[in-house]
Amino acid sequence: MIAFLGPSVLALAVVGIAPLFYGIWKSLHFFNLTKANQQEFVGLANYASVLSDPVFWQSMGRTAVLFLIAVPLQIVLGLLIALLLHRPGLGFLRALTRLSLVLPMATTYAVVGLLAQVMFNMKYGVINQLLGFVGVEPINWIGDPTNAFIAVIFWDVWQWTPFVALVMLASLSNVPLEIEEAARLETGRWWTVLRHIQLPFLIPGLVAVLILRTADTLKLFDMVFTMTRGGPGSATEFIAILIERTGNRQFDIGMASAQAIILLVLTVLLSRAYIKFFYREVRA
Repeated sequence: MIAFLGPSVLALAVVGIAPLFYGIWKSLHFFNLTKANQQEFVGLANYASVLSDPVFWQSMGRTAVLFLIAVPLQIVLGLLIALLLHRPGLGFLRALTRLSLVLPMATTYAVVGLLAQVMFNMKYGVINQLLGFVGVEPINWIGDPTNAFIAVIFWDVWQWTPFVALVMLASLSNVPLEIEEAARLETGRWWTVLRHIQLPFLIPGLVAVLILRTADTLKLFDMVFTMTRGGPGSATEFIAILIERTGNRQFDIGMASAQAIILLVLTVLLSRAYIKFFYREVRA
């Protein structure tokens, strides 16, 4: 048993647990790379500085807005796609659609960001070309703060709606076929079938989607960095972009570590809240 689990446990400790404790330790120190020989234990001073920093809360606010818009859209669109694919009679079209859904989320964040940068280009981007067909003037997507934020939301929804759809489709496959068919014969309303028959089987998938998408949104960096560099100005400087700027451009490792640990704690608390909310009836 030790020989079987040992390598996995060791890899987990080296890749995950050790960096976590290292980050916690550095967050308790003043540690700036420009003054690497002046490390000093400061306790919770870095956390106090982060929590009193308006720039940190502005980045958290932008991240929250991104989450509150993008994730509900992904869940609604993903559920609609899953319900359409779950219906019988699609045959080869269903298999082809499932395969196409894998492509956006199989593409790396950085490549997705570069693709967005090209497609949203004001002069030769395909988005403005399509809008031009319906008489809309070219829009400065990347150079305008509001438009850049909208473009990031649109692109995040494009990349991760297929993931939500596949998770929901897998959850729907657990619905007993005879019960679902009986419900469809009893009532012709799809909403009634969804609410009373399918929804209980969708809950585990929904919780998984919320936990994973919350973590992904809070640490969203690669796509935004390659697409907008956090700009224009600070319009798309989400919390992960701020942490990168603090650590890699201001060289304040102690402060960046504190920001990252706060982000980790927030992710854990939100995950626990999802589980507690959606499974409260099960525990009762």
